[in-house]
Order: sequence, then structure tokens, then C-alpha cells
Amino acid sequence: MAETTNVQTLLVDEETYPHECCGALVGTGNRVTATVALPNTTEEGPRRRFMVRPSDYRVAEQRAGELGGELLGFYHSHPDHPARPSQYDLDHAWPTFAYIIVAVASGKSERMTVWYLKEDRSSFEEGELNGN
Repeated sequence: MAETTNVQTLLVDEETYPHECCGALVGTGNRVTATVALPNTTEEGPRRRFMVRPSDYRVAEQRAGELGGELLGFYHSHPDHPARPSQYDLDHAWPTFAYIIVAVASGKSERMTVWYLKEDRSSFEEGELNGN
């Protein structure tokens, strides 16, 4: 699992295109200090979905602790789709986490957005997250 300390660097995970990439956001408060790439092991096809398995979640939490931070959330790409949450994203989101979505068009990273699940789990609200 690769790591980077620059949020913008994760946007350039164009190597996985046309598949979705995914990973964990590590930091403290509202500041990302590292990202940890996770394998996209969805059985629905990595072109349009991503999945963070429980074992990957545990690895992300452990790695966050080793890096002196906490698990702040997750990122994933939307190949050839807008950087806004899908219904699938909503159905699989956990409260309190930040979700970065990166639009990748024709293999090039474009827009990045940050989303937080509302407490009633009805939808996301767009927000902000800081990085190094």
C-alpha cells in the first residue's frame, strides 16, 4: 500500500484509469497529513465501483496510528464522471468521515471535491479538507 503526504498527489492516481482508485486519508482535525492507497477489490467491477473491505479498514487504522494520526476518511476516483457522490457512494458511506472524490477524464485528474455524510444519512454535504 503506497503512501503520500500530499493530497494533490493522490489526484494523479491516473495509473488506475479507467478503474477507480481508492485509499484512506490520515491526519488530525481537518488536516490530511498522509494518504494510504488501498486495493480496489470490488466484485462489481473496478471501472464503476470501489470497495474498502474490513481488512483494508483495519490496515488503514493501524497505519494511521503508526503515522501519528487518525483515520479521517477515504478517497476514490470517478473515471469519466463528475466528482460528486453517486447513490452507491451514499449507500456505503460511514458518518463522521470525509470523502474525497476525484473526477478523472480521459486519464487526467480534474476536479476534486470533499463530502461529509449528513447525520440522518439522507445525503452528503460538500465541505473542505486541508492537506500538506
